[in-house]
Amino acid sequence: MIDQNTKILVVGAGAIGGISAGLLARAGRDVEVVDRNRDLVEKIRTDGLHVFGARGDFRVRLPAAPDIRQIAGKRDLVLLATKATALPAVAKELLPVLAESSVVVSLQNGICEETIASVIGEQRTVGCVVGWGATMHAPGELEMTSTGELIIGRLDGRTDQILESVRDILQAIVRVKVSTNIMGHLYAKLVINACITTLGAITGLYLGEMLRSPRARAIFVEIIREAMDVAKAMNLHVEPVAKLDFAAFLKGRGFVANLKRRFIIGLIGRKYRKLKSSSLQSLERGEKTEVDCFNGYIAQKGQEKGVPTPLNSFLTRMVKEIESGARRISPANFDEPFFDRYAA
Repeated sequence: MIDQNTKILVVGAGAIGGISAGLLARAGRDVEVVDRNRDLVEKIRTDGLHVFGARGDFRVRLPAAPDIRQIAGKRDLVLLATKATALPAVAKELLPVLAESSVVVSLQNGICEETIASVIGEQRTVGCVVGWGATMHAPGELEMTSTGELIIGRLDGRTDQILESVRDILQAIVRVKVSTNIMGHLYAKLVINACITTLGAITGLYLGEMLRSPRARAIFVEIIREAMDVAKAMNLHVEPVAKLDFAAFLKGRGFVANLKRRFIIGLIGRKYRKLKSSSLQSLERGEKTEVDCFNGYIAQKGQEKGVPTPLNSFLTRMVKEIESGARRISPANFDEPFFDRYAA
């Protein structure tokens, strides 16, 4: 039951999961953490998580385990903060700790909710868009780099008392908005990741440096165009994100309209010039990226709906080539002849 005595399990103690667990515990909630890093688990138990930045500077010790299978009993609320690449295995591991009334909230990048729901059931699945920033400087050393909001919602758009109760609990982290169109919010963030995160991964550049390139700005626009064509075929209303309305952004053809779009993207590059792609950071650590949940998702849905997505398909392949060692991370990747069709 979701109430004052709710038992919370946070799976994944990286930047988002660890800070969420720490803030909930500081608010007096019953929180336990699972993370596969055994050294981190021991640190959480003994020294605690050190959370600092936008919501203060504090340290909190928590019960922690390296494996979901070591969790005894049921948990009312689960915050899933692993990388999307861990699904659906993690969702299956959760089944023994879930009651019929339990709720699982996905804090992951991309649209993972469909996969989670296919394992644990749609009635126990709550979608979530994370609109605040965090960085893990070292295991257990977590900086909240910006505040913002969480947007939560049911996949079918309905609202109920359980969802309201989840909102009340998560307010300890940041402000929380309940949406009747969570898929539209999730897709909007996915599109941003398909542009910023993936292009950063293949070039190795910070956002500001990358978007100084006219070629990069042109590719950025076409990723959005393909994504919105797919959304239309899905009958999905894509919500604005960070004040960017994709439908309005794509309106108009010709030199002036294209110039306006490139200008807007240039402003984004200047504002977030120091942003480093999370997928690039994964590649630098020798880990797989979440490209299948970004450009790969757009390409998959496009194939299902009969909508061509050559650019998102090509970018997905490029990232996988980098993962396999068949391609290097380099700005020279933009010189591929495939991109000539999008050149400014």
